[in-house]
Amino acid sequence: MLSELDQFYLKQEEPIKSTLLALRDIILSVDKDITPEWKYKLPFFYHQGKMLCYLWIHKKHYHPYIGFVDGHLLYDEDLLVEKRARMKILLVNPEADLPVEKINNLLKEVLYLRAKR
Repeated sequence: MLSELDQFYLKQEEPIKSTLLALRDIILSVDKDITPEWKYKLPFFYHQGKMLCYLWIHKKHYHPYIGFVDGHLLYDEDLLVEKRARMKILLVNPEADLPVEKINNLLKEVLYLRAKR
């Protein structure tokens, strides 16, 4: 039987499904201590037991996005705040090439900034 986390990815329609699976792989490749979990009915990623980011689909734009838990520490013109105090999101166009370098850099930056605190 598939976990709720696996079911989340598999029930998505293309190209959203492929984009979310690719984002998952990118996030997990950044650091060996990043782990996937099912939290608040969405895919979350933890680093050493602390929430790092999550994946979701924007209701208005219907694009997948990465929500950075400590997004308030990041400064990038492509990050959106919307109605969140602490988090920022990076919308990802499922019809375009993934911004792999940007995602890697943002994740590494937030891990670095967390380690300094």
